Amino acid sequence: QEDEYINIESDLHENKHNSADDEQPHLKGPLEKKYDKACDFCKKHKTRINYVIYGILITAYLAVVIAACSLNFQRALSLFIITVLAAFFICWDFLVAKYEDRISAFFSPGERYLEKQWFWLKWVLCAALIITIIFWLIFDTAKQGSRQMISFGGLVMYVLLMFIFSKYPTRVAWRPVFSGIAIQFILGLFILRTKVGFDVFNWLGIQIQTFLEYSDTGAKFVFGEKYTDHLFAFKVLPIVVFFSTVMSMLYHVGFMQWLVGKVGWIMQILMGTTPVESLVAAGNIFVGQTESPLMVRPYLPYITKSELHAVMTAGFSTIAGSVLGAYISFGVSASHLLTASVMSAPASLATSKLFWPETEKPIVTLKSDLRLAKVESKNLLEAASQGASSSILLVANIAVNLISFLALLAFIDSTLSWVGNLFDYPQLNFENICAYIFMPFSFMMGVDWEDSFIVGGLLGYKTFFNEFVAYERLSKLINNREKGGSMYINDVKQYMTVRSETIATYALCGFANFGSLGLVIGSLTSIAPSKRKEIAAGAFRAMIAGTIACFMTACIAGMLIVPSVEVPCHNLFQNAFNSTNFPANGTELIECCQQLFT
Repeated sequence: QEDEYINIESDLHENKHNSADDEQPHLKGPLEKKYDKACDFCKKHKTRINYVIYGILITAYLAVVIAACSLNFQRALSLFIITVLAAFFICWDFLVAKYEDRISAFFSPGERYLEKQWFWLKWVLCAALIITIIFWLIFDTAKQGSRQMISFGGLVMYVLLMFIFSKYPTRVAWRPVFSGIAIQFILGLFILRTKVGFDVFNWLGIQIQTFLEYSDTGAKFVFGEKYTDHLFAFKVLPIVVFFSTVMSMLYHVGFMQWLVGKVGWIMQILMGTTPVESLVAAGNIFVGQTESPLMVRPYLPYITKSELHAVMTAGFSTIAGSVLGAYISFGVSASHLLTASVMSAPASLATSKLFWPETEKPIVTLKSDLRLAKVESKNLLEAASQGASSSILLVANIAVNLISFLALLAFIDSTLSWVGNLFDYPQLNFENICAYIFMPFSFMMGVDWEDSFIVGGLLGYKTFFNEFVAYERLSKLINNREKGGSMYINDVKQYMTVRSETIATYALCGFANFGSLGLVIGSLTSIAPSKRKEIAAGAFRAMIAGTIACFMTACIAGMLIVPSVEVPCHNLFQNAFNSTNFPANGTELIECCQQLFT
C-alpha cells in the first residue's frame, strides 16, 4: 500500500510538471506554419475551391455521359434523359433564386390583365372545356365502345354525392374541384393513351421492380436459400425494410424535399390550394399518411379545419412508397400502381375541398416563409440506419395486422356460413355481404357487370380490413387468369377480365380503411395536440373523401383504358395441339405467341 501511495504521488507530480510545460508558449515549426497558411487560404477561398471541385466532378460526369451515348445511344438513353432533366431543374432553381423579382415583374402585367378579364374568361374556359369533353366522349365512344360512358357517369355521380353531403354545400369553391379532376384526366390521358406516357411509366415500373429485387440479397443472407418458401414473411416484408432505408437516404440528401416541394408548388398554382395541404398531398405520393404531415409539422397548429381535413384526406387516398413495393411483389401491375399514386394526389384535394369547403381565412399562405422540416440524421449511413430501424414498427404492424385480420375474417366467414346454413344458404360470407354493398359503386367505375360482384368484395376487404388483404385477393385472381383454366367452378367466377383488374387496382390504391382511421387520429393528435377535437371530428369524413378520391381515379382509368382483345390463349393452344393442322395466322394466334414468348 505504501508503494502504491508513493507511485500515485509521483504520477500526480509528473502530471503537474507536464501541465506546467504545456502552459509555456509553443514555438511553431516551419511545417506547422505552412499547414496554418494552407488552412487560412482554404478558408479565405472556400467558395472558389468548392466551385472548382464541383466543376471537375460535373465535367467528369458529362464526359462519362457523352462516352456512353457515343458507344450506344439506345442503351444510354435513360442516363441521357435523367441528365437533361437534372440540368433543366438545376438551371430553373438557379434562375428563380437569383432573378425571382425580375421574373415576377416580367409576368405581372399579364397577371393583372387576367385578373381584370377573369370574370368572363372563366366562363369561356368552362364552356370550351365542356364542349371538348362532349366531343371527346362522342368520338371516343364511337371508337372504343360504350363502356367508357359508364365510367364517366360514375365520375359525375361521385361528384354529385360529395356535393350533396358536403359540410357547407353553398360555400364550395369549384376551382380546386374542377382543376383537380382536370389534372387527373390529363395525367391519365398522358399515361394511358399516349405511347410516350405509357412507355415512360412502364419503364419506371420495370425499374422499380428490378430495384426492389435487390432486397432478395439481404433476405437470402439472413433467412437462407429457401427464404421464398415463406413468401410473405421473408420475401415481401424485406422489400418494405429496403424501401424505407432508401427513402430515408433520399430525405437526408434533400432530394425528396425538393421533389415534394416542386409537385406541391405545381398543385398549389393550378388548383389554388394552400401551401400546407398542397405539400402534404404531394408528399403522400411518396411516403405514408403519418410521415407526410411531419414535413409541415411547425404549421399544423395554425391550419384551418378545411386544411386539416385536406391533410387527412390526402393520407387516406394514397399509399406509401414502402408498401408499394410489397403490392408489386404480389403480382399487381407496377405501372398502374404508380399511375394511381400520382393521380390520386390532386383527386384528394378536389374531394376534400368539395366535402369540407374552406370557410376560414388561412394563416399560412404563399407569402409566409414555408420551409419543410429537416431530417435529424447527420450523415448518409446514419440516415440509412434510421430508415431501416424505423421500418421495424411498420413491418411488425403489417405482419400482426394481417395475422389478426385474416384470422378474424376466417372466424367471421365460418360464423356467417353457420348462420346461412340455418336458412339453406351455406355460401354466406363476409365477401358476399360486402359485394352486395359495394357492387353498385364498382359497376359505376366501369367494371364489367359480371365482375362487379368480385370487385365489390375486394372493396369491402379494403374498407373494413386493409388494402393488403384486398391486394392479396386480387393477386390470386390475376394468377388464376394468367394460368388459364375454367372461368367458372361450381358457378363461382375464378378470375376477371383485364379491364376489371385494372380498375380494381386503381380503386384499391389508398389507405382509406377503419384501421388507418385510428392511426391517423393518434399520429396527428401527437403532432398537433391543440387540434385534437378538430382531428377527431373530421377524420371519418376524411376517410370517406379519401375512398371517393380512389373511386374517382378508378373512373378516369375506366374512361381511358383501351380495351384489349382478350384471347383465351390456353384454349387456342390446346385446340392447336389437339388438331392435325396448324391454325392459320391471325391476330389471336400472334398475340398468344407474343404473350408466351414474353
